[in-house]
Amino acid sequence: MGKDKKEEEAVFLRKKITLLRAFSLLIGSMVGSGIFISPKGVLKNSGSVGFSLTVWFACGLLSMFGALSYAELGTRITKSGGHYIYILETLGPLPSFLFLWAEFFAIRPANSAVVSLAFGRYMLEPFFAPCAAPLPAVKLVSLLGYYTVLSLNSWSVTWSARVQTALSIIKLLALALIIVPGIMLLAQGHTENFQDAFDRQSLVLDKLPLAFYAGMFAYSGWFQASFVREELIRPERNIPLAVIVSVITVIVGYMLTNVSYYTVLGTQDVLASPAVAVSFVQRAFKSLISVVPVLVALSCLGTMNGGIFTFSRTLFVASREGQWPPLFSMIHIRRHTPLPAVMLMFPLVTAMVCIGDIYHLMNFFSFSRWLFIGLATLGLIVHRYRHPELHSPFKVPLFIPVSFTIICLFTVGMSFYSDPINISIGCTMVLSGFPVYYLVVHRQMSDRCCSLFYYLTHKLQVLLEVVQQEIKTY
Repeated sequence: MGKDKKEEEAVFLRKKITLLRAFSLLIGSMVGSGIFISPKGVLKNSGSVGFSLTVWFACGLLSMFGALSYAELGTRITKSGGHYIYILETLGPLPSFLFLWAEFFAIRPANSAVVSLAFGRYMLEPFFAPCAAPLPAVKLVSLLGYYTVLSLNSWSVTWSARVQTALSIIKLLALALIIVPGIMLLAQGHTENFQDAFDRQSLVLDKLPLAFYAGMFAYSGWFQASFVREELIRPERNIPLAVIVSVITVIVGYMLTNVSYYTVLGTQDVLASPAVAVSFVQRAFKSLISVVPVLVALSCLGTMNGGIFTFSRTLFVASREGQWPPLFSMIHIRRHTPLPAVMLMFPLVTAMVCIGDIYHLMNFFSFSRWLFIGLATLGLIVHRYRHPELHSPFKVPLFIPVSFTIICLFTVGMSFYSDPINISIGCTMVLSGFPVYYLVVHRQMSDRCCSLFYYLTHKLQVLLEVVQQEIKTY
């Protein structure tokens, strides 16, 4: 009895993520702002309805390849942390730190800002239709939504998971409300928007990487279970199962949603719309004009919640591995949440929401994200070669990680021709991590700097009521 009480009082991250919660985390992370804002980006850069649908399906297939590769990595490497820990364990400390650097200063805040802005736009759209919502109001509501889920993740792991499950159901309902009326109209013979679907004259090959970035942004989230591996119940079974079921569900849902969009809206309507789902409802289902945007906004809220939940675990693990300040591997003594890691992102996200634009932000962070995801799956190939004796309960054919890695790195390389300014900024952000690694992480600090650093850490630890994890769960 005494042992059970001591275990209950110990400060560590509990295994509270069941198969259903893992599935909800993946669905909730994938089905967010992407399917409601990315159709415009995919169509703009692919040139026609037919090529855009091809891009959507190819992105889904590519996501499945990546998800299966990550599922194997999740059964081989038993730590949380996702991309970071996989690169660290397979390719070494320098590339893992460069990922962490780019993720913290570019990828994650830009991604969170995109989703937050989509939340604000859809939340306000019913109140200002048919006019566009004022940009300052959109940004204010975006920040309020982000701060809400930030507070929730600081308060309770259990409630964060429960809210994610509820929001995942809302996401699927929002998709259903778009799919059903569109497919009904298609069945009635409304196929005029699919005439000349594969118009080659409008196809610009050097823009295709940006179309893939927009599509992959909508699918991004299939890797989220790997970030919380240590908190999963039976991860060797639940990671592959949750990944396969969730990605197939999303591929089917996204293809039907896009077909529904194009049944109701022409290409010019999609390109001119600031919120495609709202334009769709205005045209096809006016009785739901005030309902669907709110459902879409709640869908974005779920994506924000999943992003905060998982990225805080990356900072937590990086701190535990000695590549991030030790404060961020600490857990609140009563809430059992990684409070410092959860709170660290909000200044950068706030800044990007205030100054950013959705589509420029999307190109900006996509370069870095897909570069490091490609490196993580390259790490799987390296890990197999170095450890042939290692038994993995889940193993994919070698051509899957090889194909995924080649496509990711090729798309990253091609994007320099498509959007050189934003991609160059993203590349510079990654390269700026080199001097930081060699001057701060790789090199030992002086005794005086160490004393000041630990003094500040101790003061913040007392202020936030956090302590180091007492026992490990992996």
